[in-house]
Amino acid sequence: MIFVQRFILPPPTSFFLFGPRGTGKSLWVKNTFVNALYIDLLDPEYFRVYTAYPERLKELLNAQPQKKDIIIDEIQKVPYLLPLVHSLIEEKKGYRFILTGSSSRKLKRSGVDLLAGRALHYTMHPFLPSELGEHFIFEKALQYGLVPLVYFSDSPEQTLAAYVSLYLKEEIQAEALIRNIPAFTRFLEALSFSHASVLNVSQVARECMVERKTVEGYLKVLEDLLLCFTIGVFSKRAKRKLISHSKFYFFDTGVFRHLRPKGPLDRLSEIDGQSLEGLVAQTLRTWMHYRNKNNTLYYWRTINGLEVDFIVYGEDGLYAIEVKNARSIYPVDLKGLEAFKKDYPEAQCILVYRGNERLQKGDVVCIPVEEFLYKLHPDRPIMNIL
Repeated sequence: MIFVQRFILPPPTSFFLFGPRGTGKSLWVKNTFVNALYIDLLDPEYFRVYTAYPERLKELLNAQPQKKDIIIDEIQKVPYLLPLVHSLIEEKKGYRFILTGSSSRKLKRSGVDLLAGRALHYTMHPFLPSELGEHFIFEKALQYGLVPLVYFSDSPEQTLAAYVSLYLKEEIQAEALIRNIPAFTRFLEALSFSHASVLNVSQVARECMVERKTVEGYLKVLEDLLLCFTIGVFSKRAKRKLISHSKFYFFDTGVFRHLRPKGPLDRLSEIDGQSLEGLVAQTLRTWMHYRNKNNTLYYWRTINGLEVDFIVYGEDGLYAIEVKNARSIYPVDLKGLEAFKKDYPEAQCILVYRGNERLQKGDVVCIPVEEFLYKLHPDRPIMNIL
């Protein structure tokens, strides 16, 4: 895999680095901490040794006192190492532990604390287009997503299929998080129709023929494994009646496209539209996390059907962003943004679309989506794109 410099700045203290499988955590820590002591708990021998005898870690450090950076990859595999790590940090011998994992769920379920505030928490996401630089190909990202393992594969479609299967097998089945794998597989397919849409849990439950409470449990598993996220309705200083349900997204648009069933009654334009909105959603979310400012991502929809896909609100200002999977812009495409601007005159309104030209439509700046995604950089606010 090509090494791409990520937009995560390592802190001087110990930290957790969580993130879905294949997002490049191991590659990043190895290239960032080149002289660190590296322990890979996916290695069967390391797993066996540290499961049976966690104190081996202390013996290893005593034998190599010059090693102050210690990487423990996939820490959730042996969660009972954490109390020992905690005590080593407390001894104040200058150790910096870099603890990676695909989820904190198993750590929490094991009853161990996450170092009681002694380590910061970071998350690694799929690539930002601005991280990829010259390697960013918009159509490829839209089709296969931005998970590094898939994006740089010679056979991205096959790798994507194997990637989704890997999660079902290793992250869910092997950890005994879900007992009924066929029902969970039906749930994932049913849920794929909710990508970039308001989430109706009862409807998903009916479609996959399980109870609502079961679906809620499945959703919690996906959230804990960092495989999905939701955004709420922007309701600050609301002047209109709004709907109250959240919108749902898989964490990567390639994963969505693989899970989404396709048949003769499915319109390709609808799937492309969901994919495009999901790609913008995951990029905005990653940009906000890496930017590390007090910003939150919302959407806006009135009970009368006026809608804006994304609202970015916080330290950087107020931005209303509409996504259109079209190469031309019509007056109807601007109605949601115009209504939001009327209620919130201080908002900057943006429409991103599949065209090639920047346009100004009243108070709305229209930007080609490829340009918009590429220019989202953690060092800069959205204002710099306008």
